[in-house]
Amino acid sequence: MPDLTDEEYDALDVYWTTNTPRVSGNGKSGFIAKHEGQLIFLDSLSADWLRIKAAAANTTPEAIIGDLVRAEIIRTVRASAL
Repeated sequence: MPDLTDEEYDALDVYWTTNTPRVSGNGKSGFIAKHEGQLIFLDSLSADWLRIKAAAANTTPEAIIGDLVRAEIIRTVRASAL
């Protein structure tokens, strides 16, 4: 990128001061924004197990986690009904 002259720097300063970029908080366009609060970090053993289990079942790690969570919910509800 070529160096700018003082006049060009001044023009950019005036432009960005009067034309502030608008960031939409409700657009949810990027991956992180769409999945905010849903990102889960795992240790390498758990991540490897999920990848292997998902590949064997021809599904995704998310689906495996969902199945495990639903099974635990059902087990907990059944145990509390006794």
